[in-house]
Amino acid sequence: MTTSLERQSVELPPRASAPRRLLKHPRLMHYNRLAALVLTANLVFLYMSWTPSARTMGHAALADLALAILVRQQYVINLLFKLATWAPTSWPLKVRWTLGKVYHFGGLHVGGALAGASWFLALTVTTTDAPLRAVGWTLTALLALIIATALPPFRSRHHDHFEKIHRFGGWAALALFWTHTLLAAPGPVEVTVLSVVTFSVALPWLRLRKVDVRVERPSPHVVLARFDHGETPFAGSSTAISRSPLKEWHSFANVPAPGEPGFRLTISRAGDWTGAFIDDMPNRIWVKGITTAGVANIETLFTKVVYVATGSGIGPCLPHLLAAEVPSRLVWATRDPRTTYGDALVDEILAVQPHALIWDTSRDGKPDMVRLAYAAYRDFGAEAVICISNKKLTWQVVHGLEQRGIPAYGAIWDS
Repeated sequence: MTTSLERQSVELPPRASAPRRLLKHPRLMHYNRLAALVLTANLVFLYMSWTPSARTMGHAALADLALAILVRQQYVINLLFKLATWAPTSWPLKVRWTLGKVYHFGGLHVGGALAGASWFLALTVTTTDAPLRAVGWTLTALLALIIATALPPFRSRHHDHFEKIHRFGGWAALALFWTHTLLAAPGPVEVTVLSVVTFSVALPWLRLRKVDVRVERPSPHVVLARFDHGETPFAGSSTAISRSPLKEWHSFANVPAPGEPGFRLTISRAGDWTGAFIDDMPNRIWVKGITTAGVANIETLFTKVVYVATGSGIGPCLPHLLAAEVPSRLVWATRDPRTTYGDALVDEILAVQPHALIWDTSRDGKPDMVRLAYAAYRDFGAEAVICISNKKLTWQVVHGLEQRGIPAYGAIWDS
């Protein structure tokens, strides 16, 4: 076993050939490929239709927008993960490597939204009926606003505004789509699809409730929120919580303890909302929706995995480490772990990960996480690396390893 110092100086394997590196470029990640696939399919359909009728354009718009909405539904997401992870570890690594990218399903959402808005714009341009044109242009303008504010530059800088526009704008768009459809004398297909989409949107809110929470604060930087309201979510899922249900929601990884009811959330100070939660420590909080699978659920596709985490990224890793469904090795870099997260949590981690590398950044400085990840991958004989960190470091680790032929996974911040 290499020491921490040796891991920092380990020689990385050479990068793959230029064509293979190109396929691993961030701009060609599976998220973007799926979006391009949906748009290409629509272009092919347009070519085959040649001069589509108004009803054809309406059906295409409805199909694409239904795809965009339904692929974000929690039950659908959980189903996608279940289907992808059914593959046994005896399958070729290249196949499992690709299946592990299931969490890039958001590309279908983007492709469907762009294509659906385009079809609806074309339909509105060709509409002659005055009431339909009025509703059509209103809906087109609203869809344009939703798409524009969902682009990364706006979403990353004004996430709270993006969330509100997406929520309230999406509800208004659905109401306008119903209005437009009813004015156009719909058939049973249109009504059925819209009904399914409406139910999908409403379902998480039908499960809205306020529950008790017990908050422990080991340091001013982090709290452990404990829930026991009759639900024990599966390891690797997430729960959305809020103090003001119509304003903003924040999702955190569920940390159930094997054999015990309830679960924990690890919440670190990362903005105004989390800061207020840590300072105020509420005793009741709103929850909604269905617990949803997260990226690390793809671990079962591999014989062994390495978890790479920084700071509170340990939260999404912890349930998998505790469940120990797949042999794993942890690399965790954080500031003064025992002071920040408490002895109990660190001891709990070491109990299931006695060979974990816990790097104290306050004592040893910032490490080269790509080299640490590769050293653990090599020494442990792992098949894949799962990284839970901030956006910059996650992409640095994931793409740094993938360009060297190592399957690597991490969040893509598409919501």
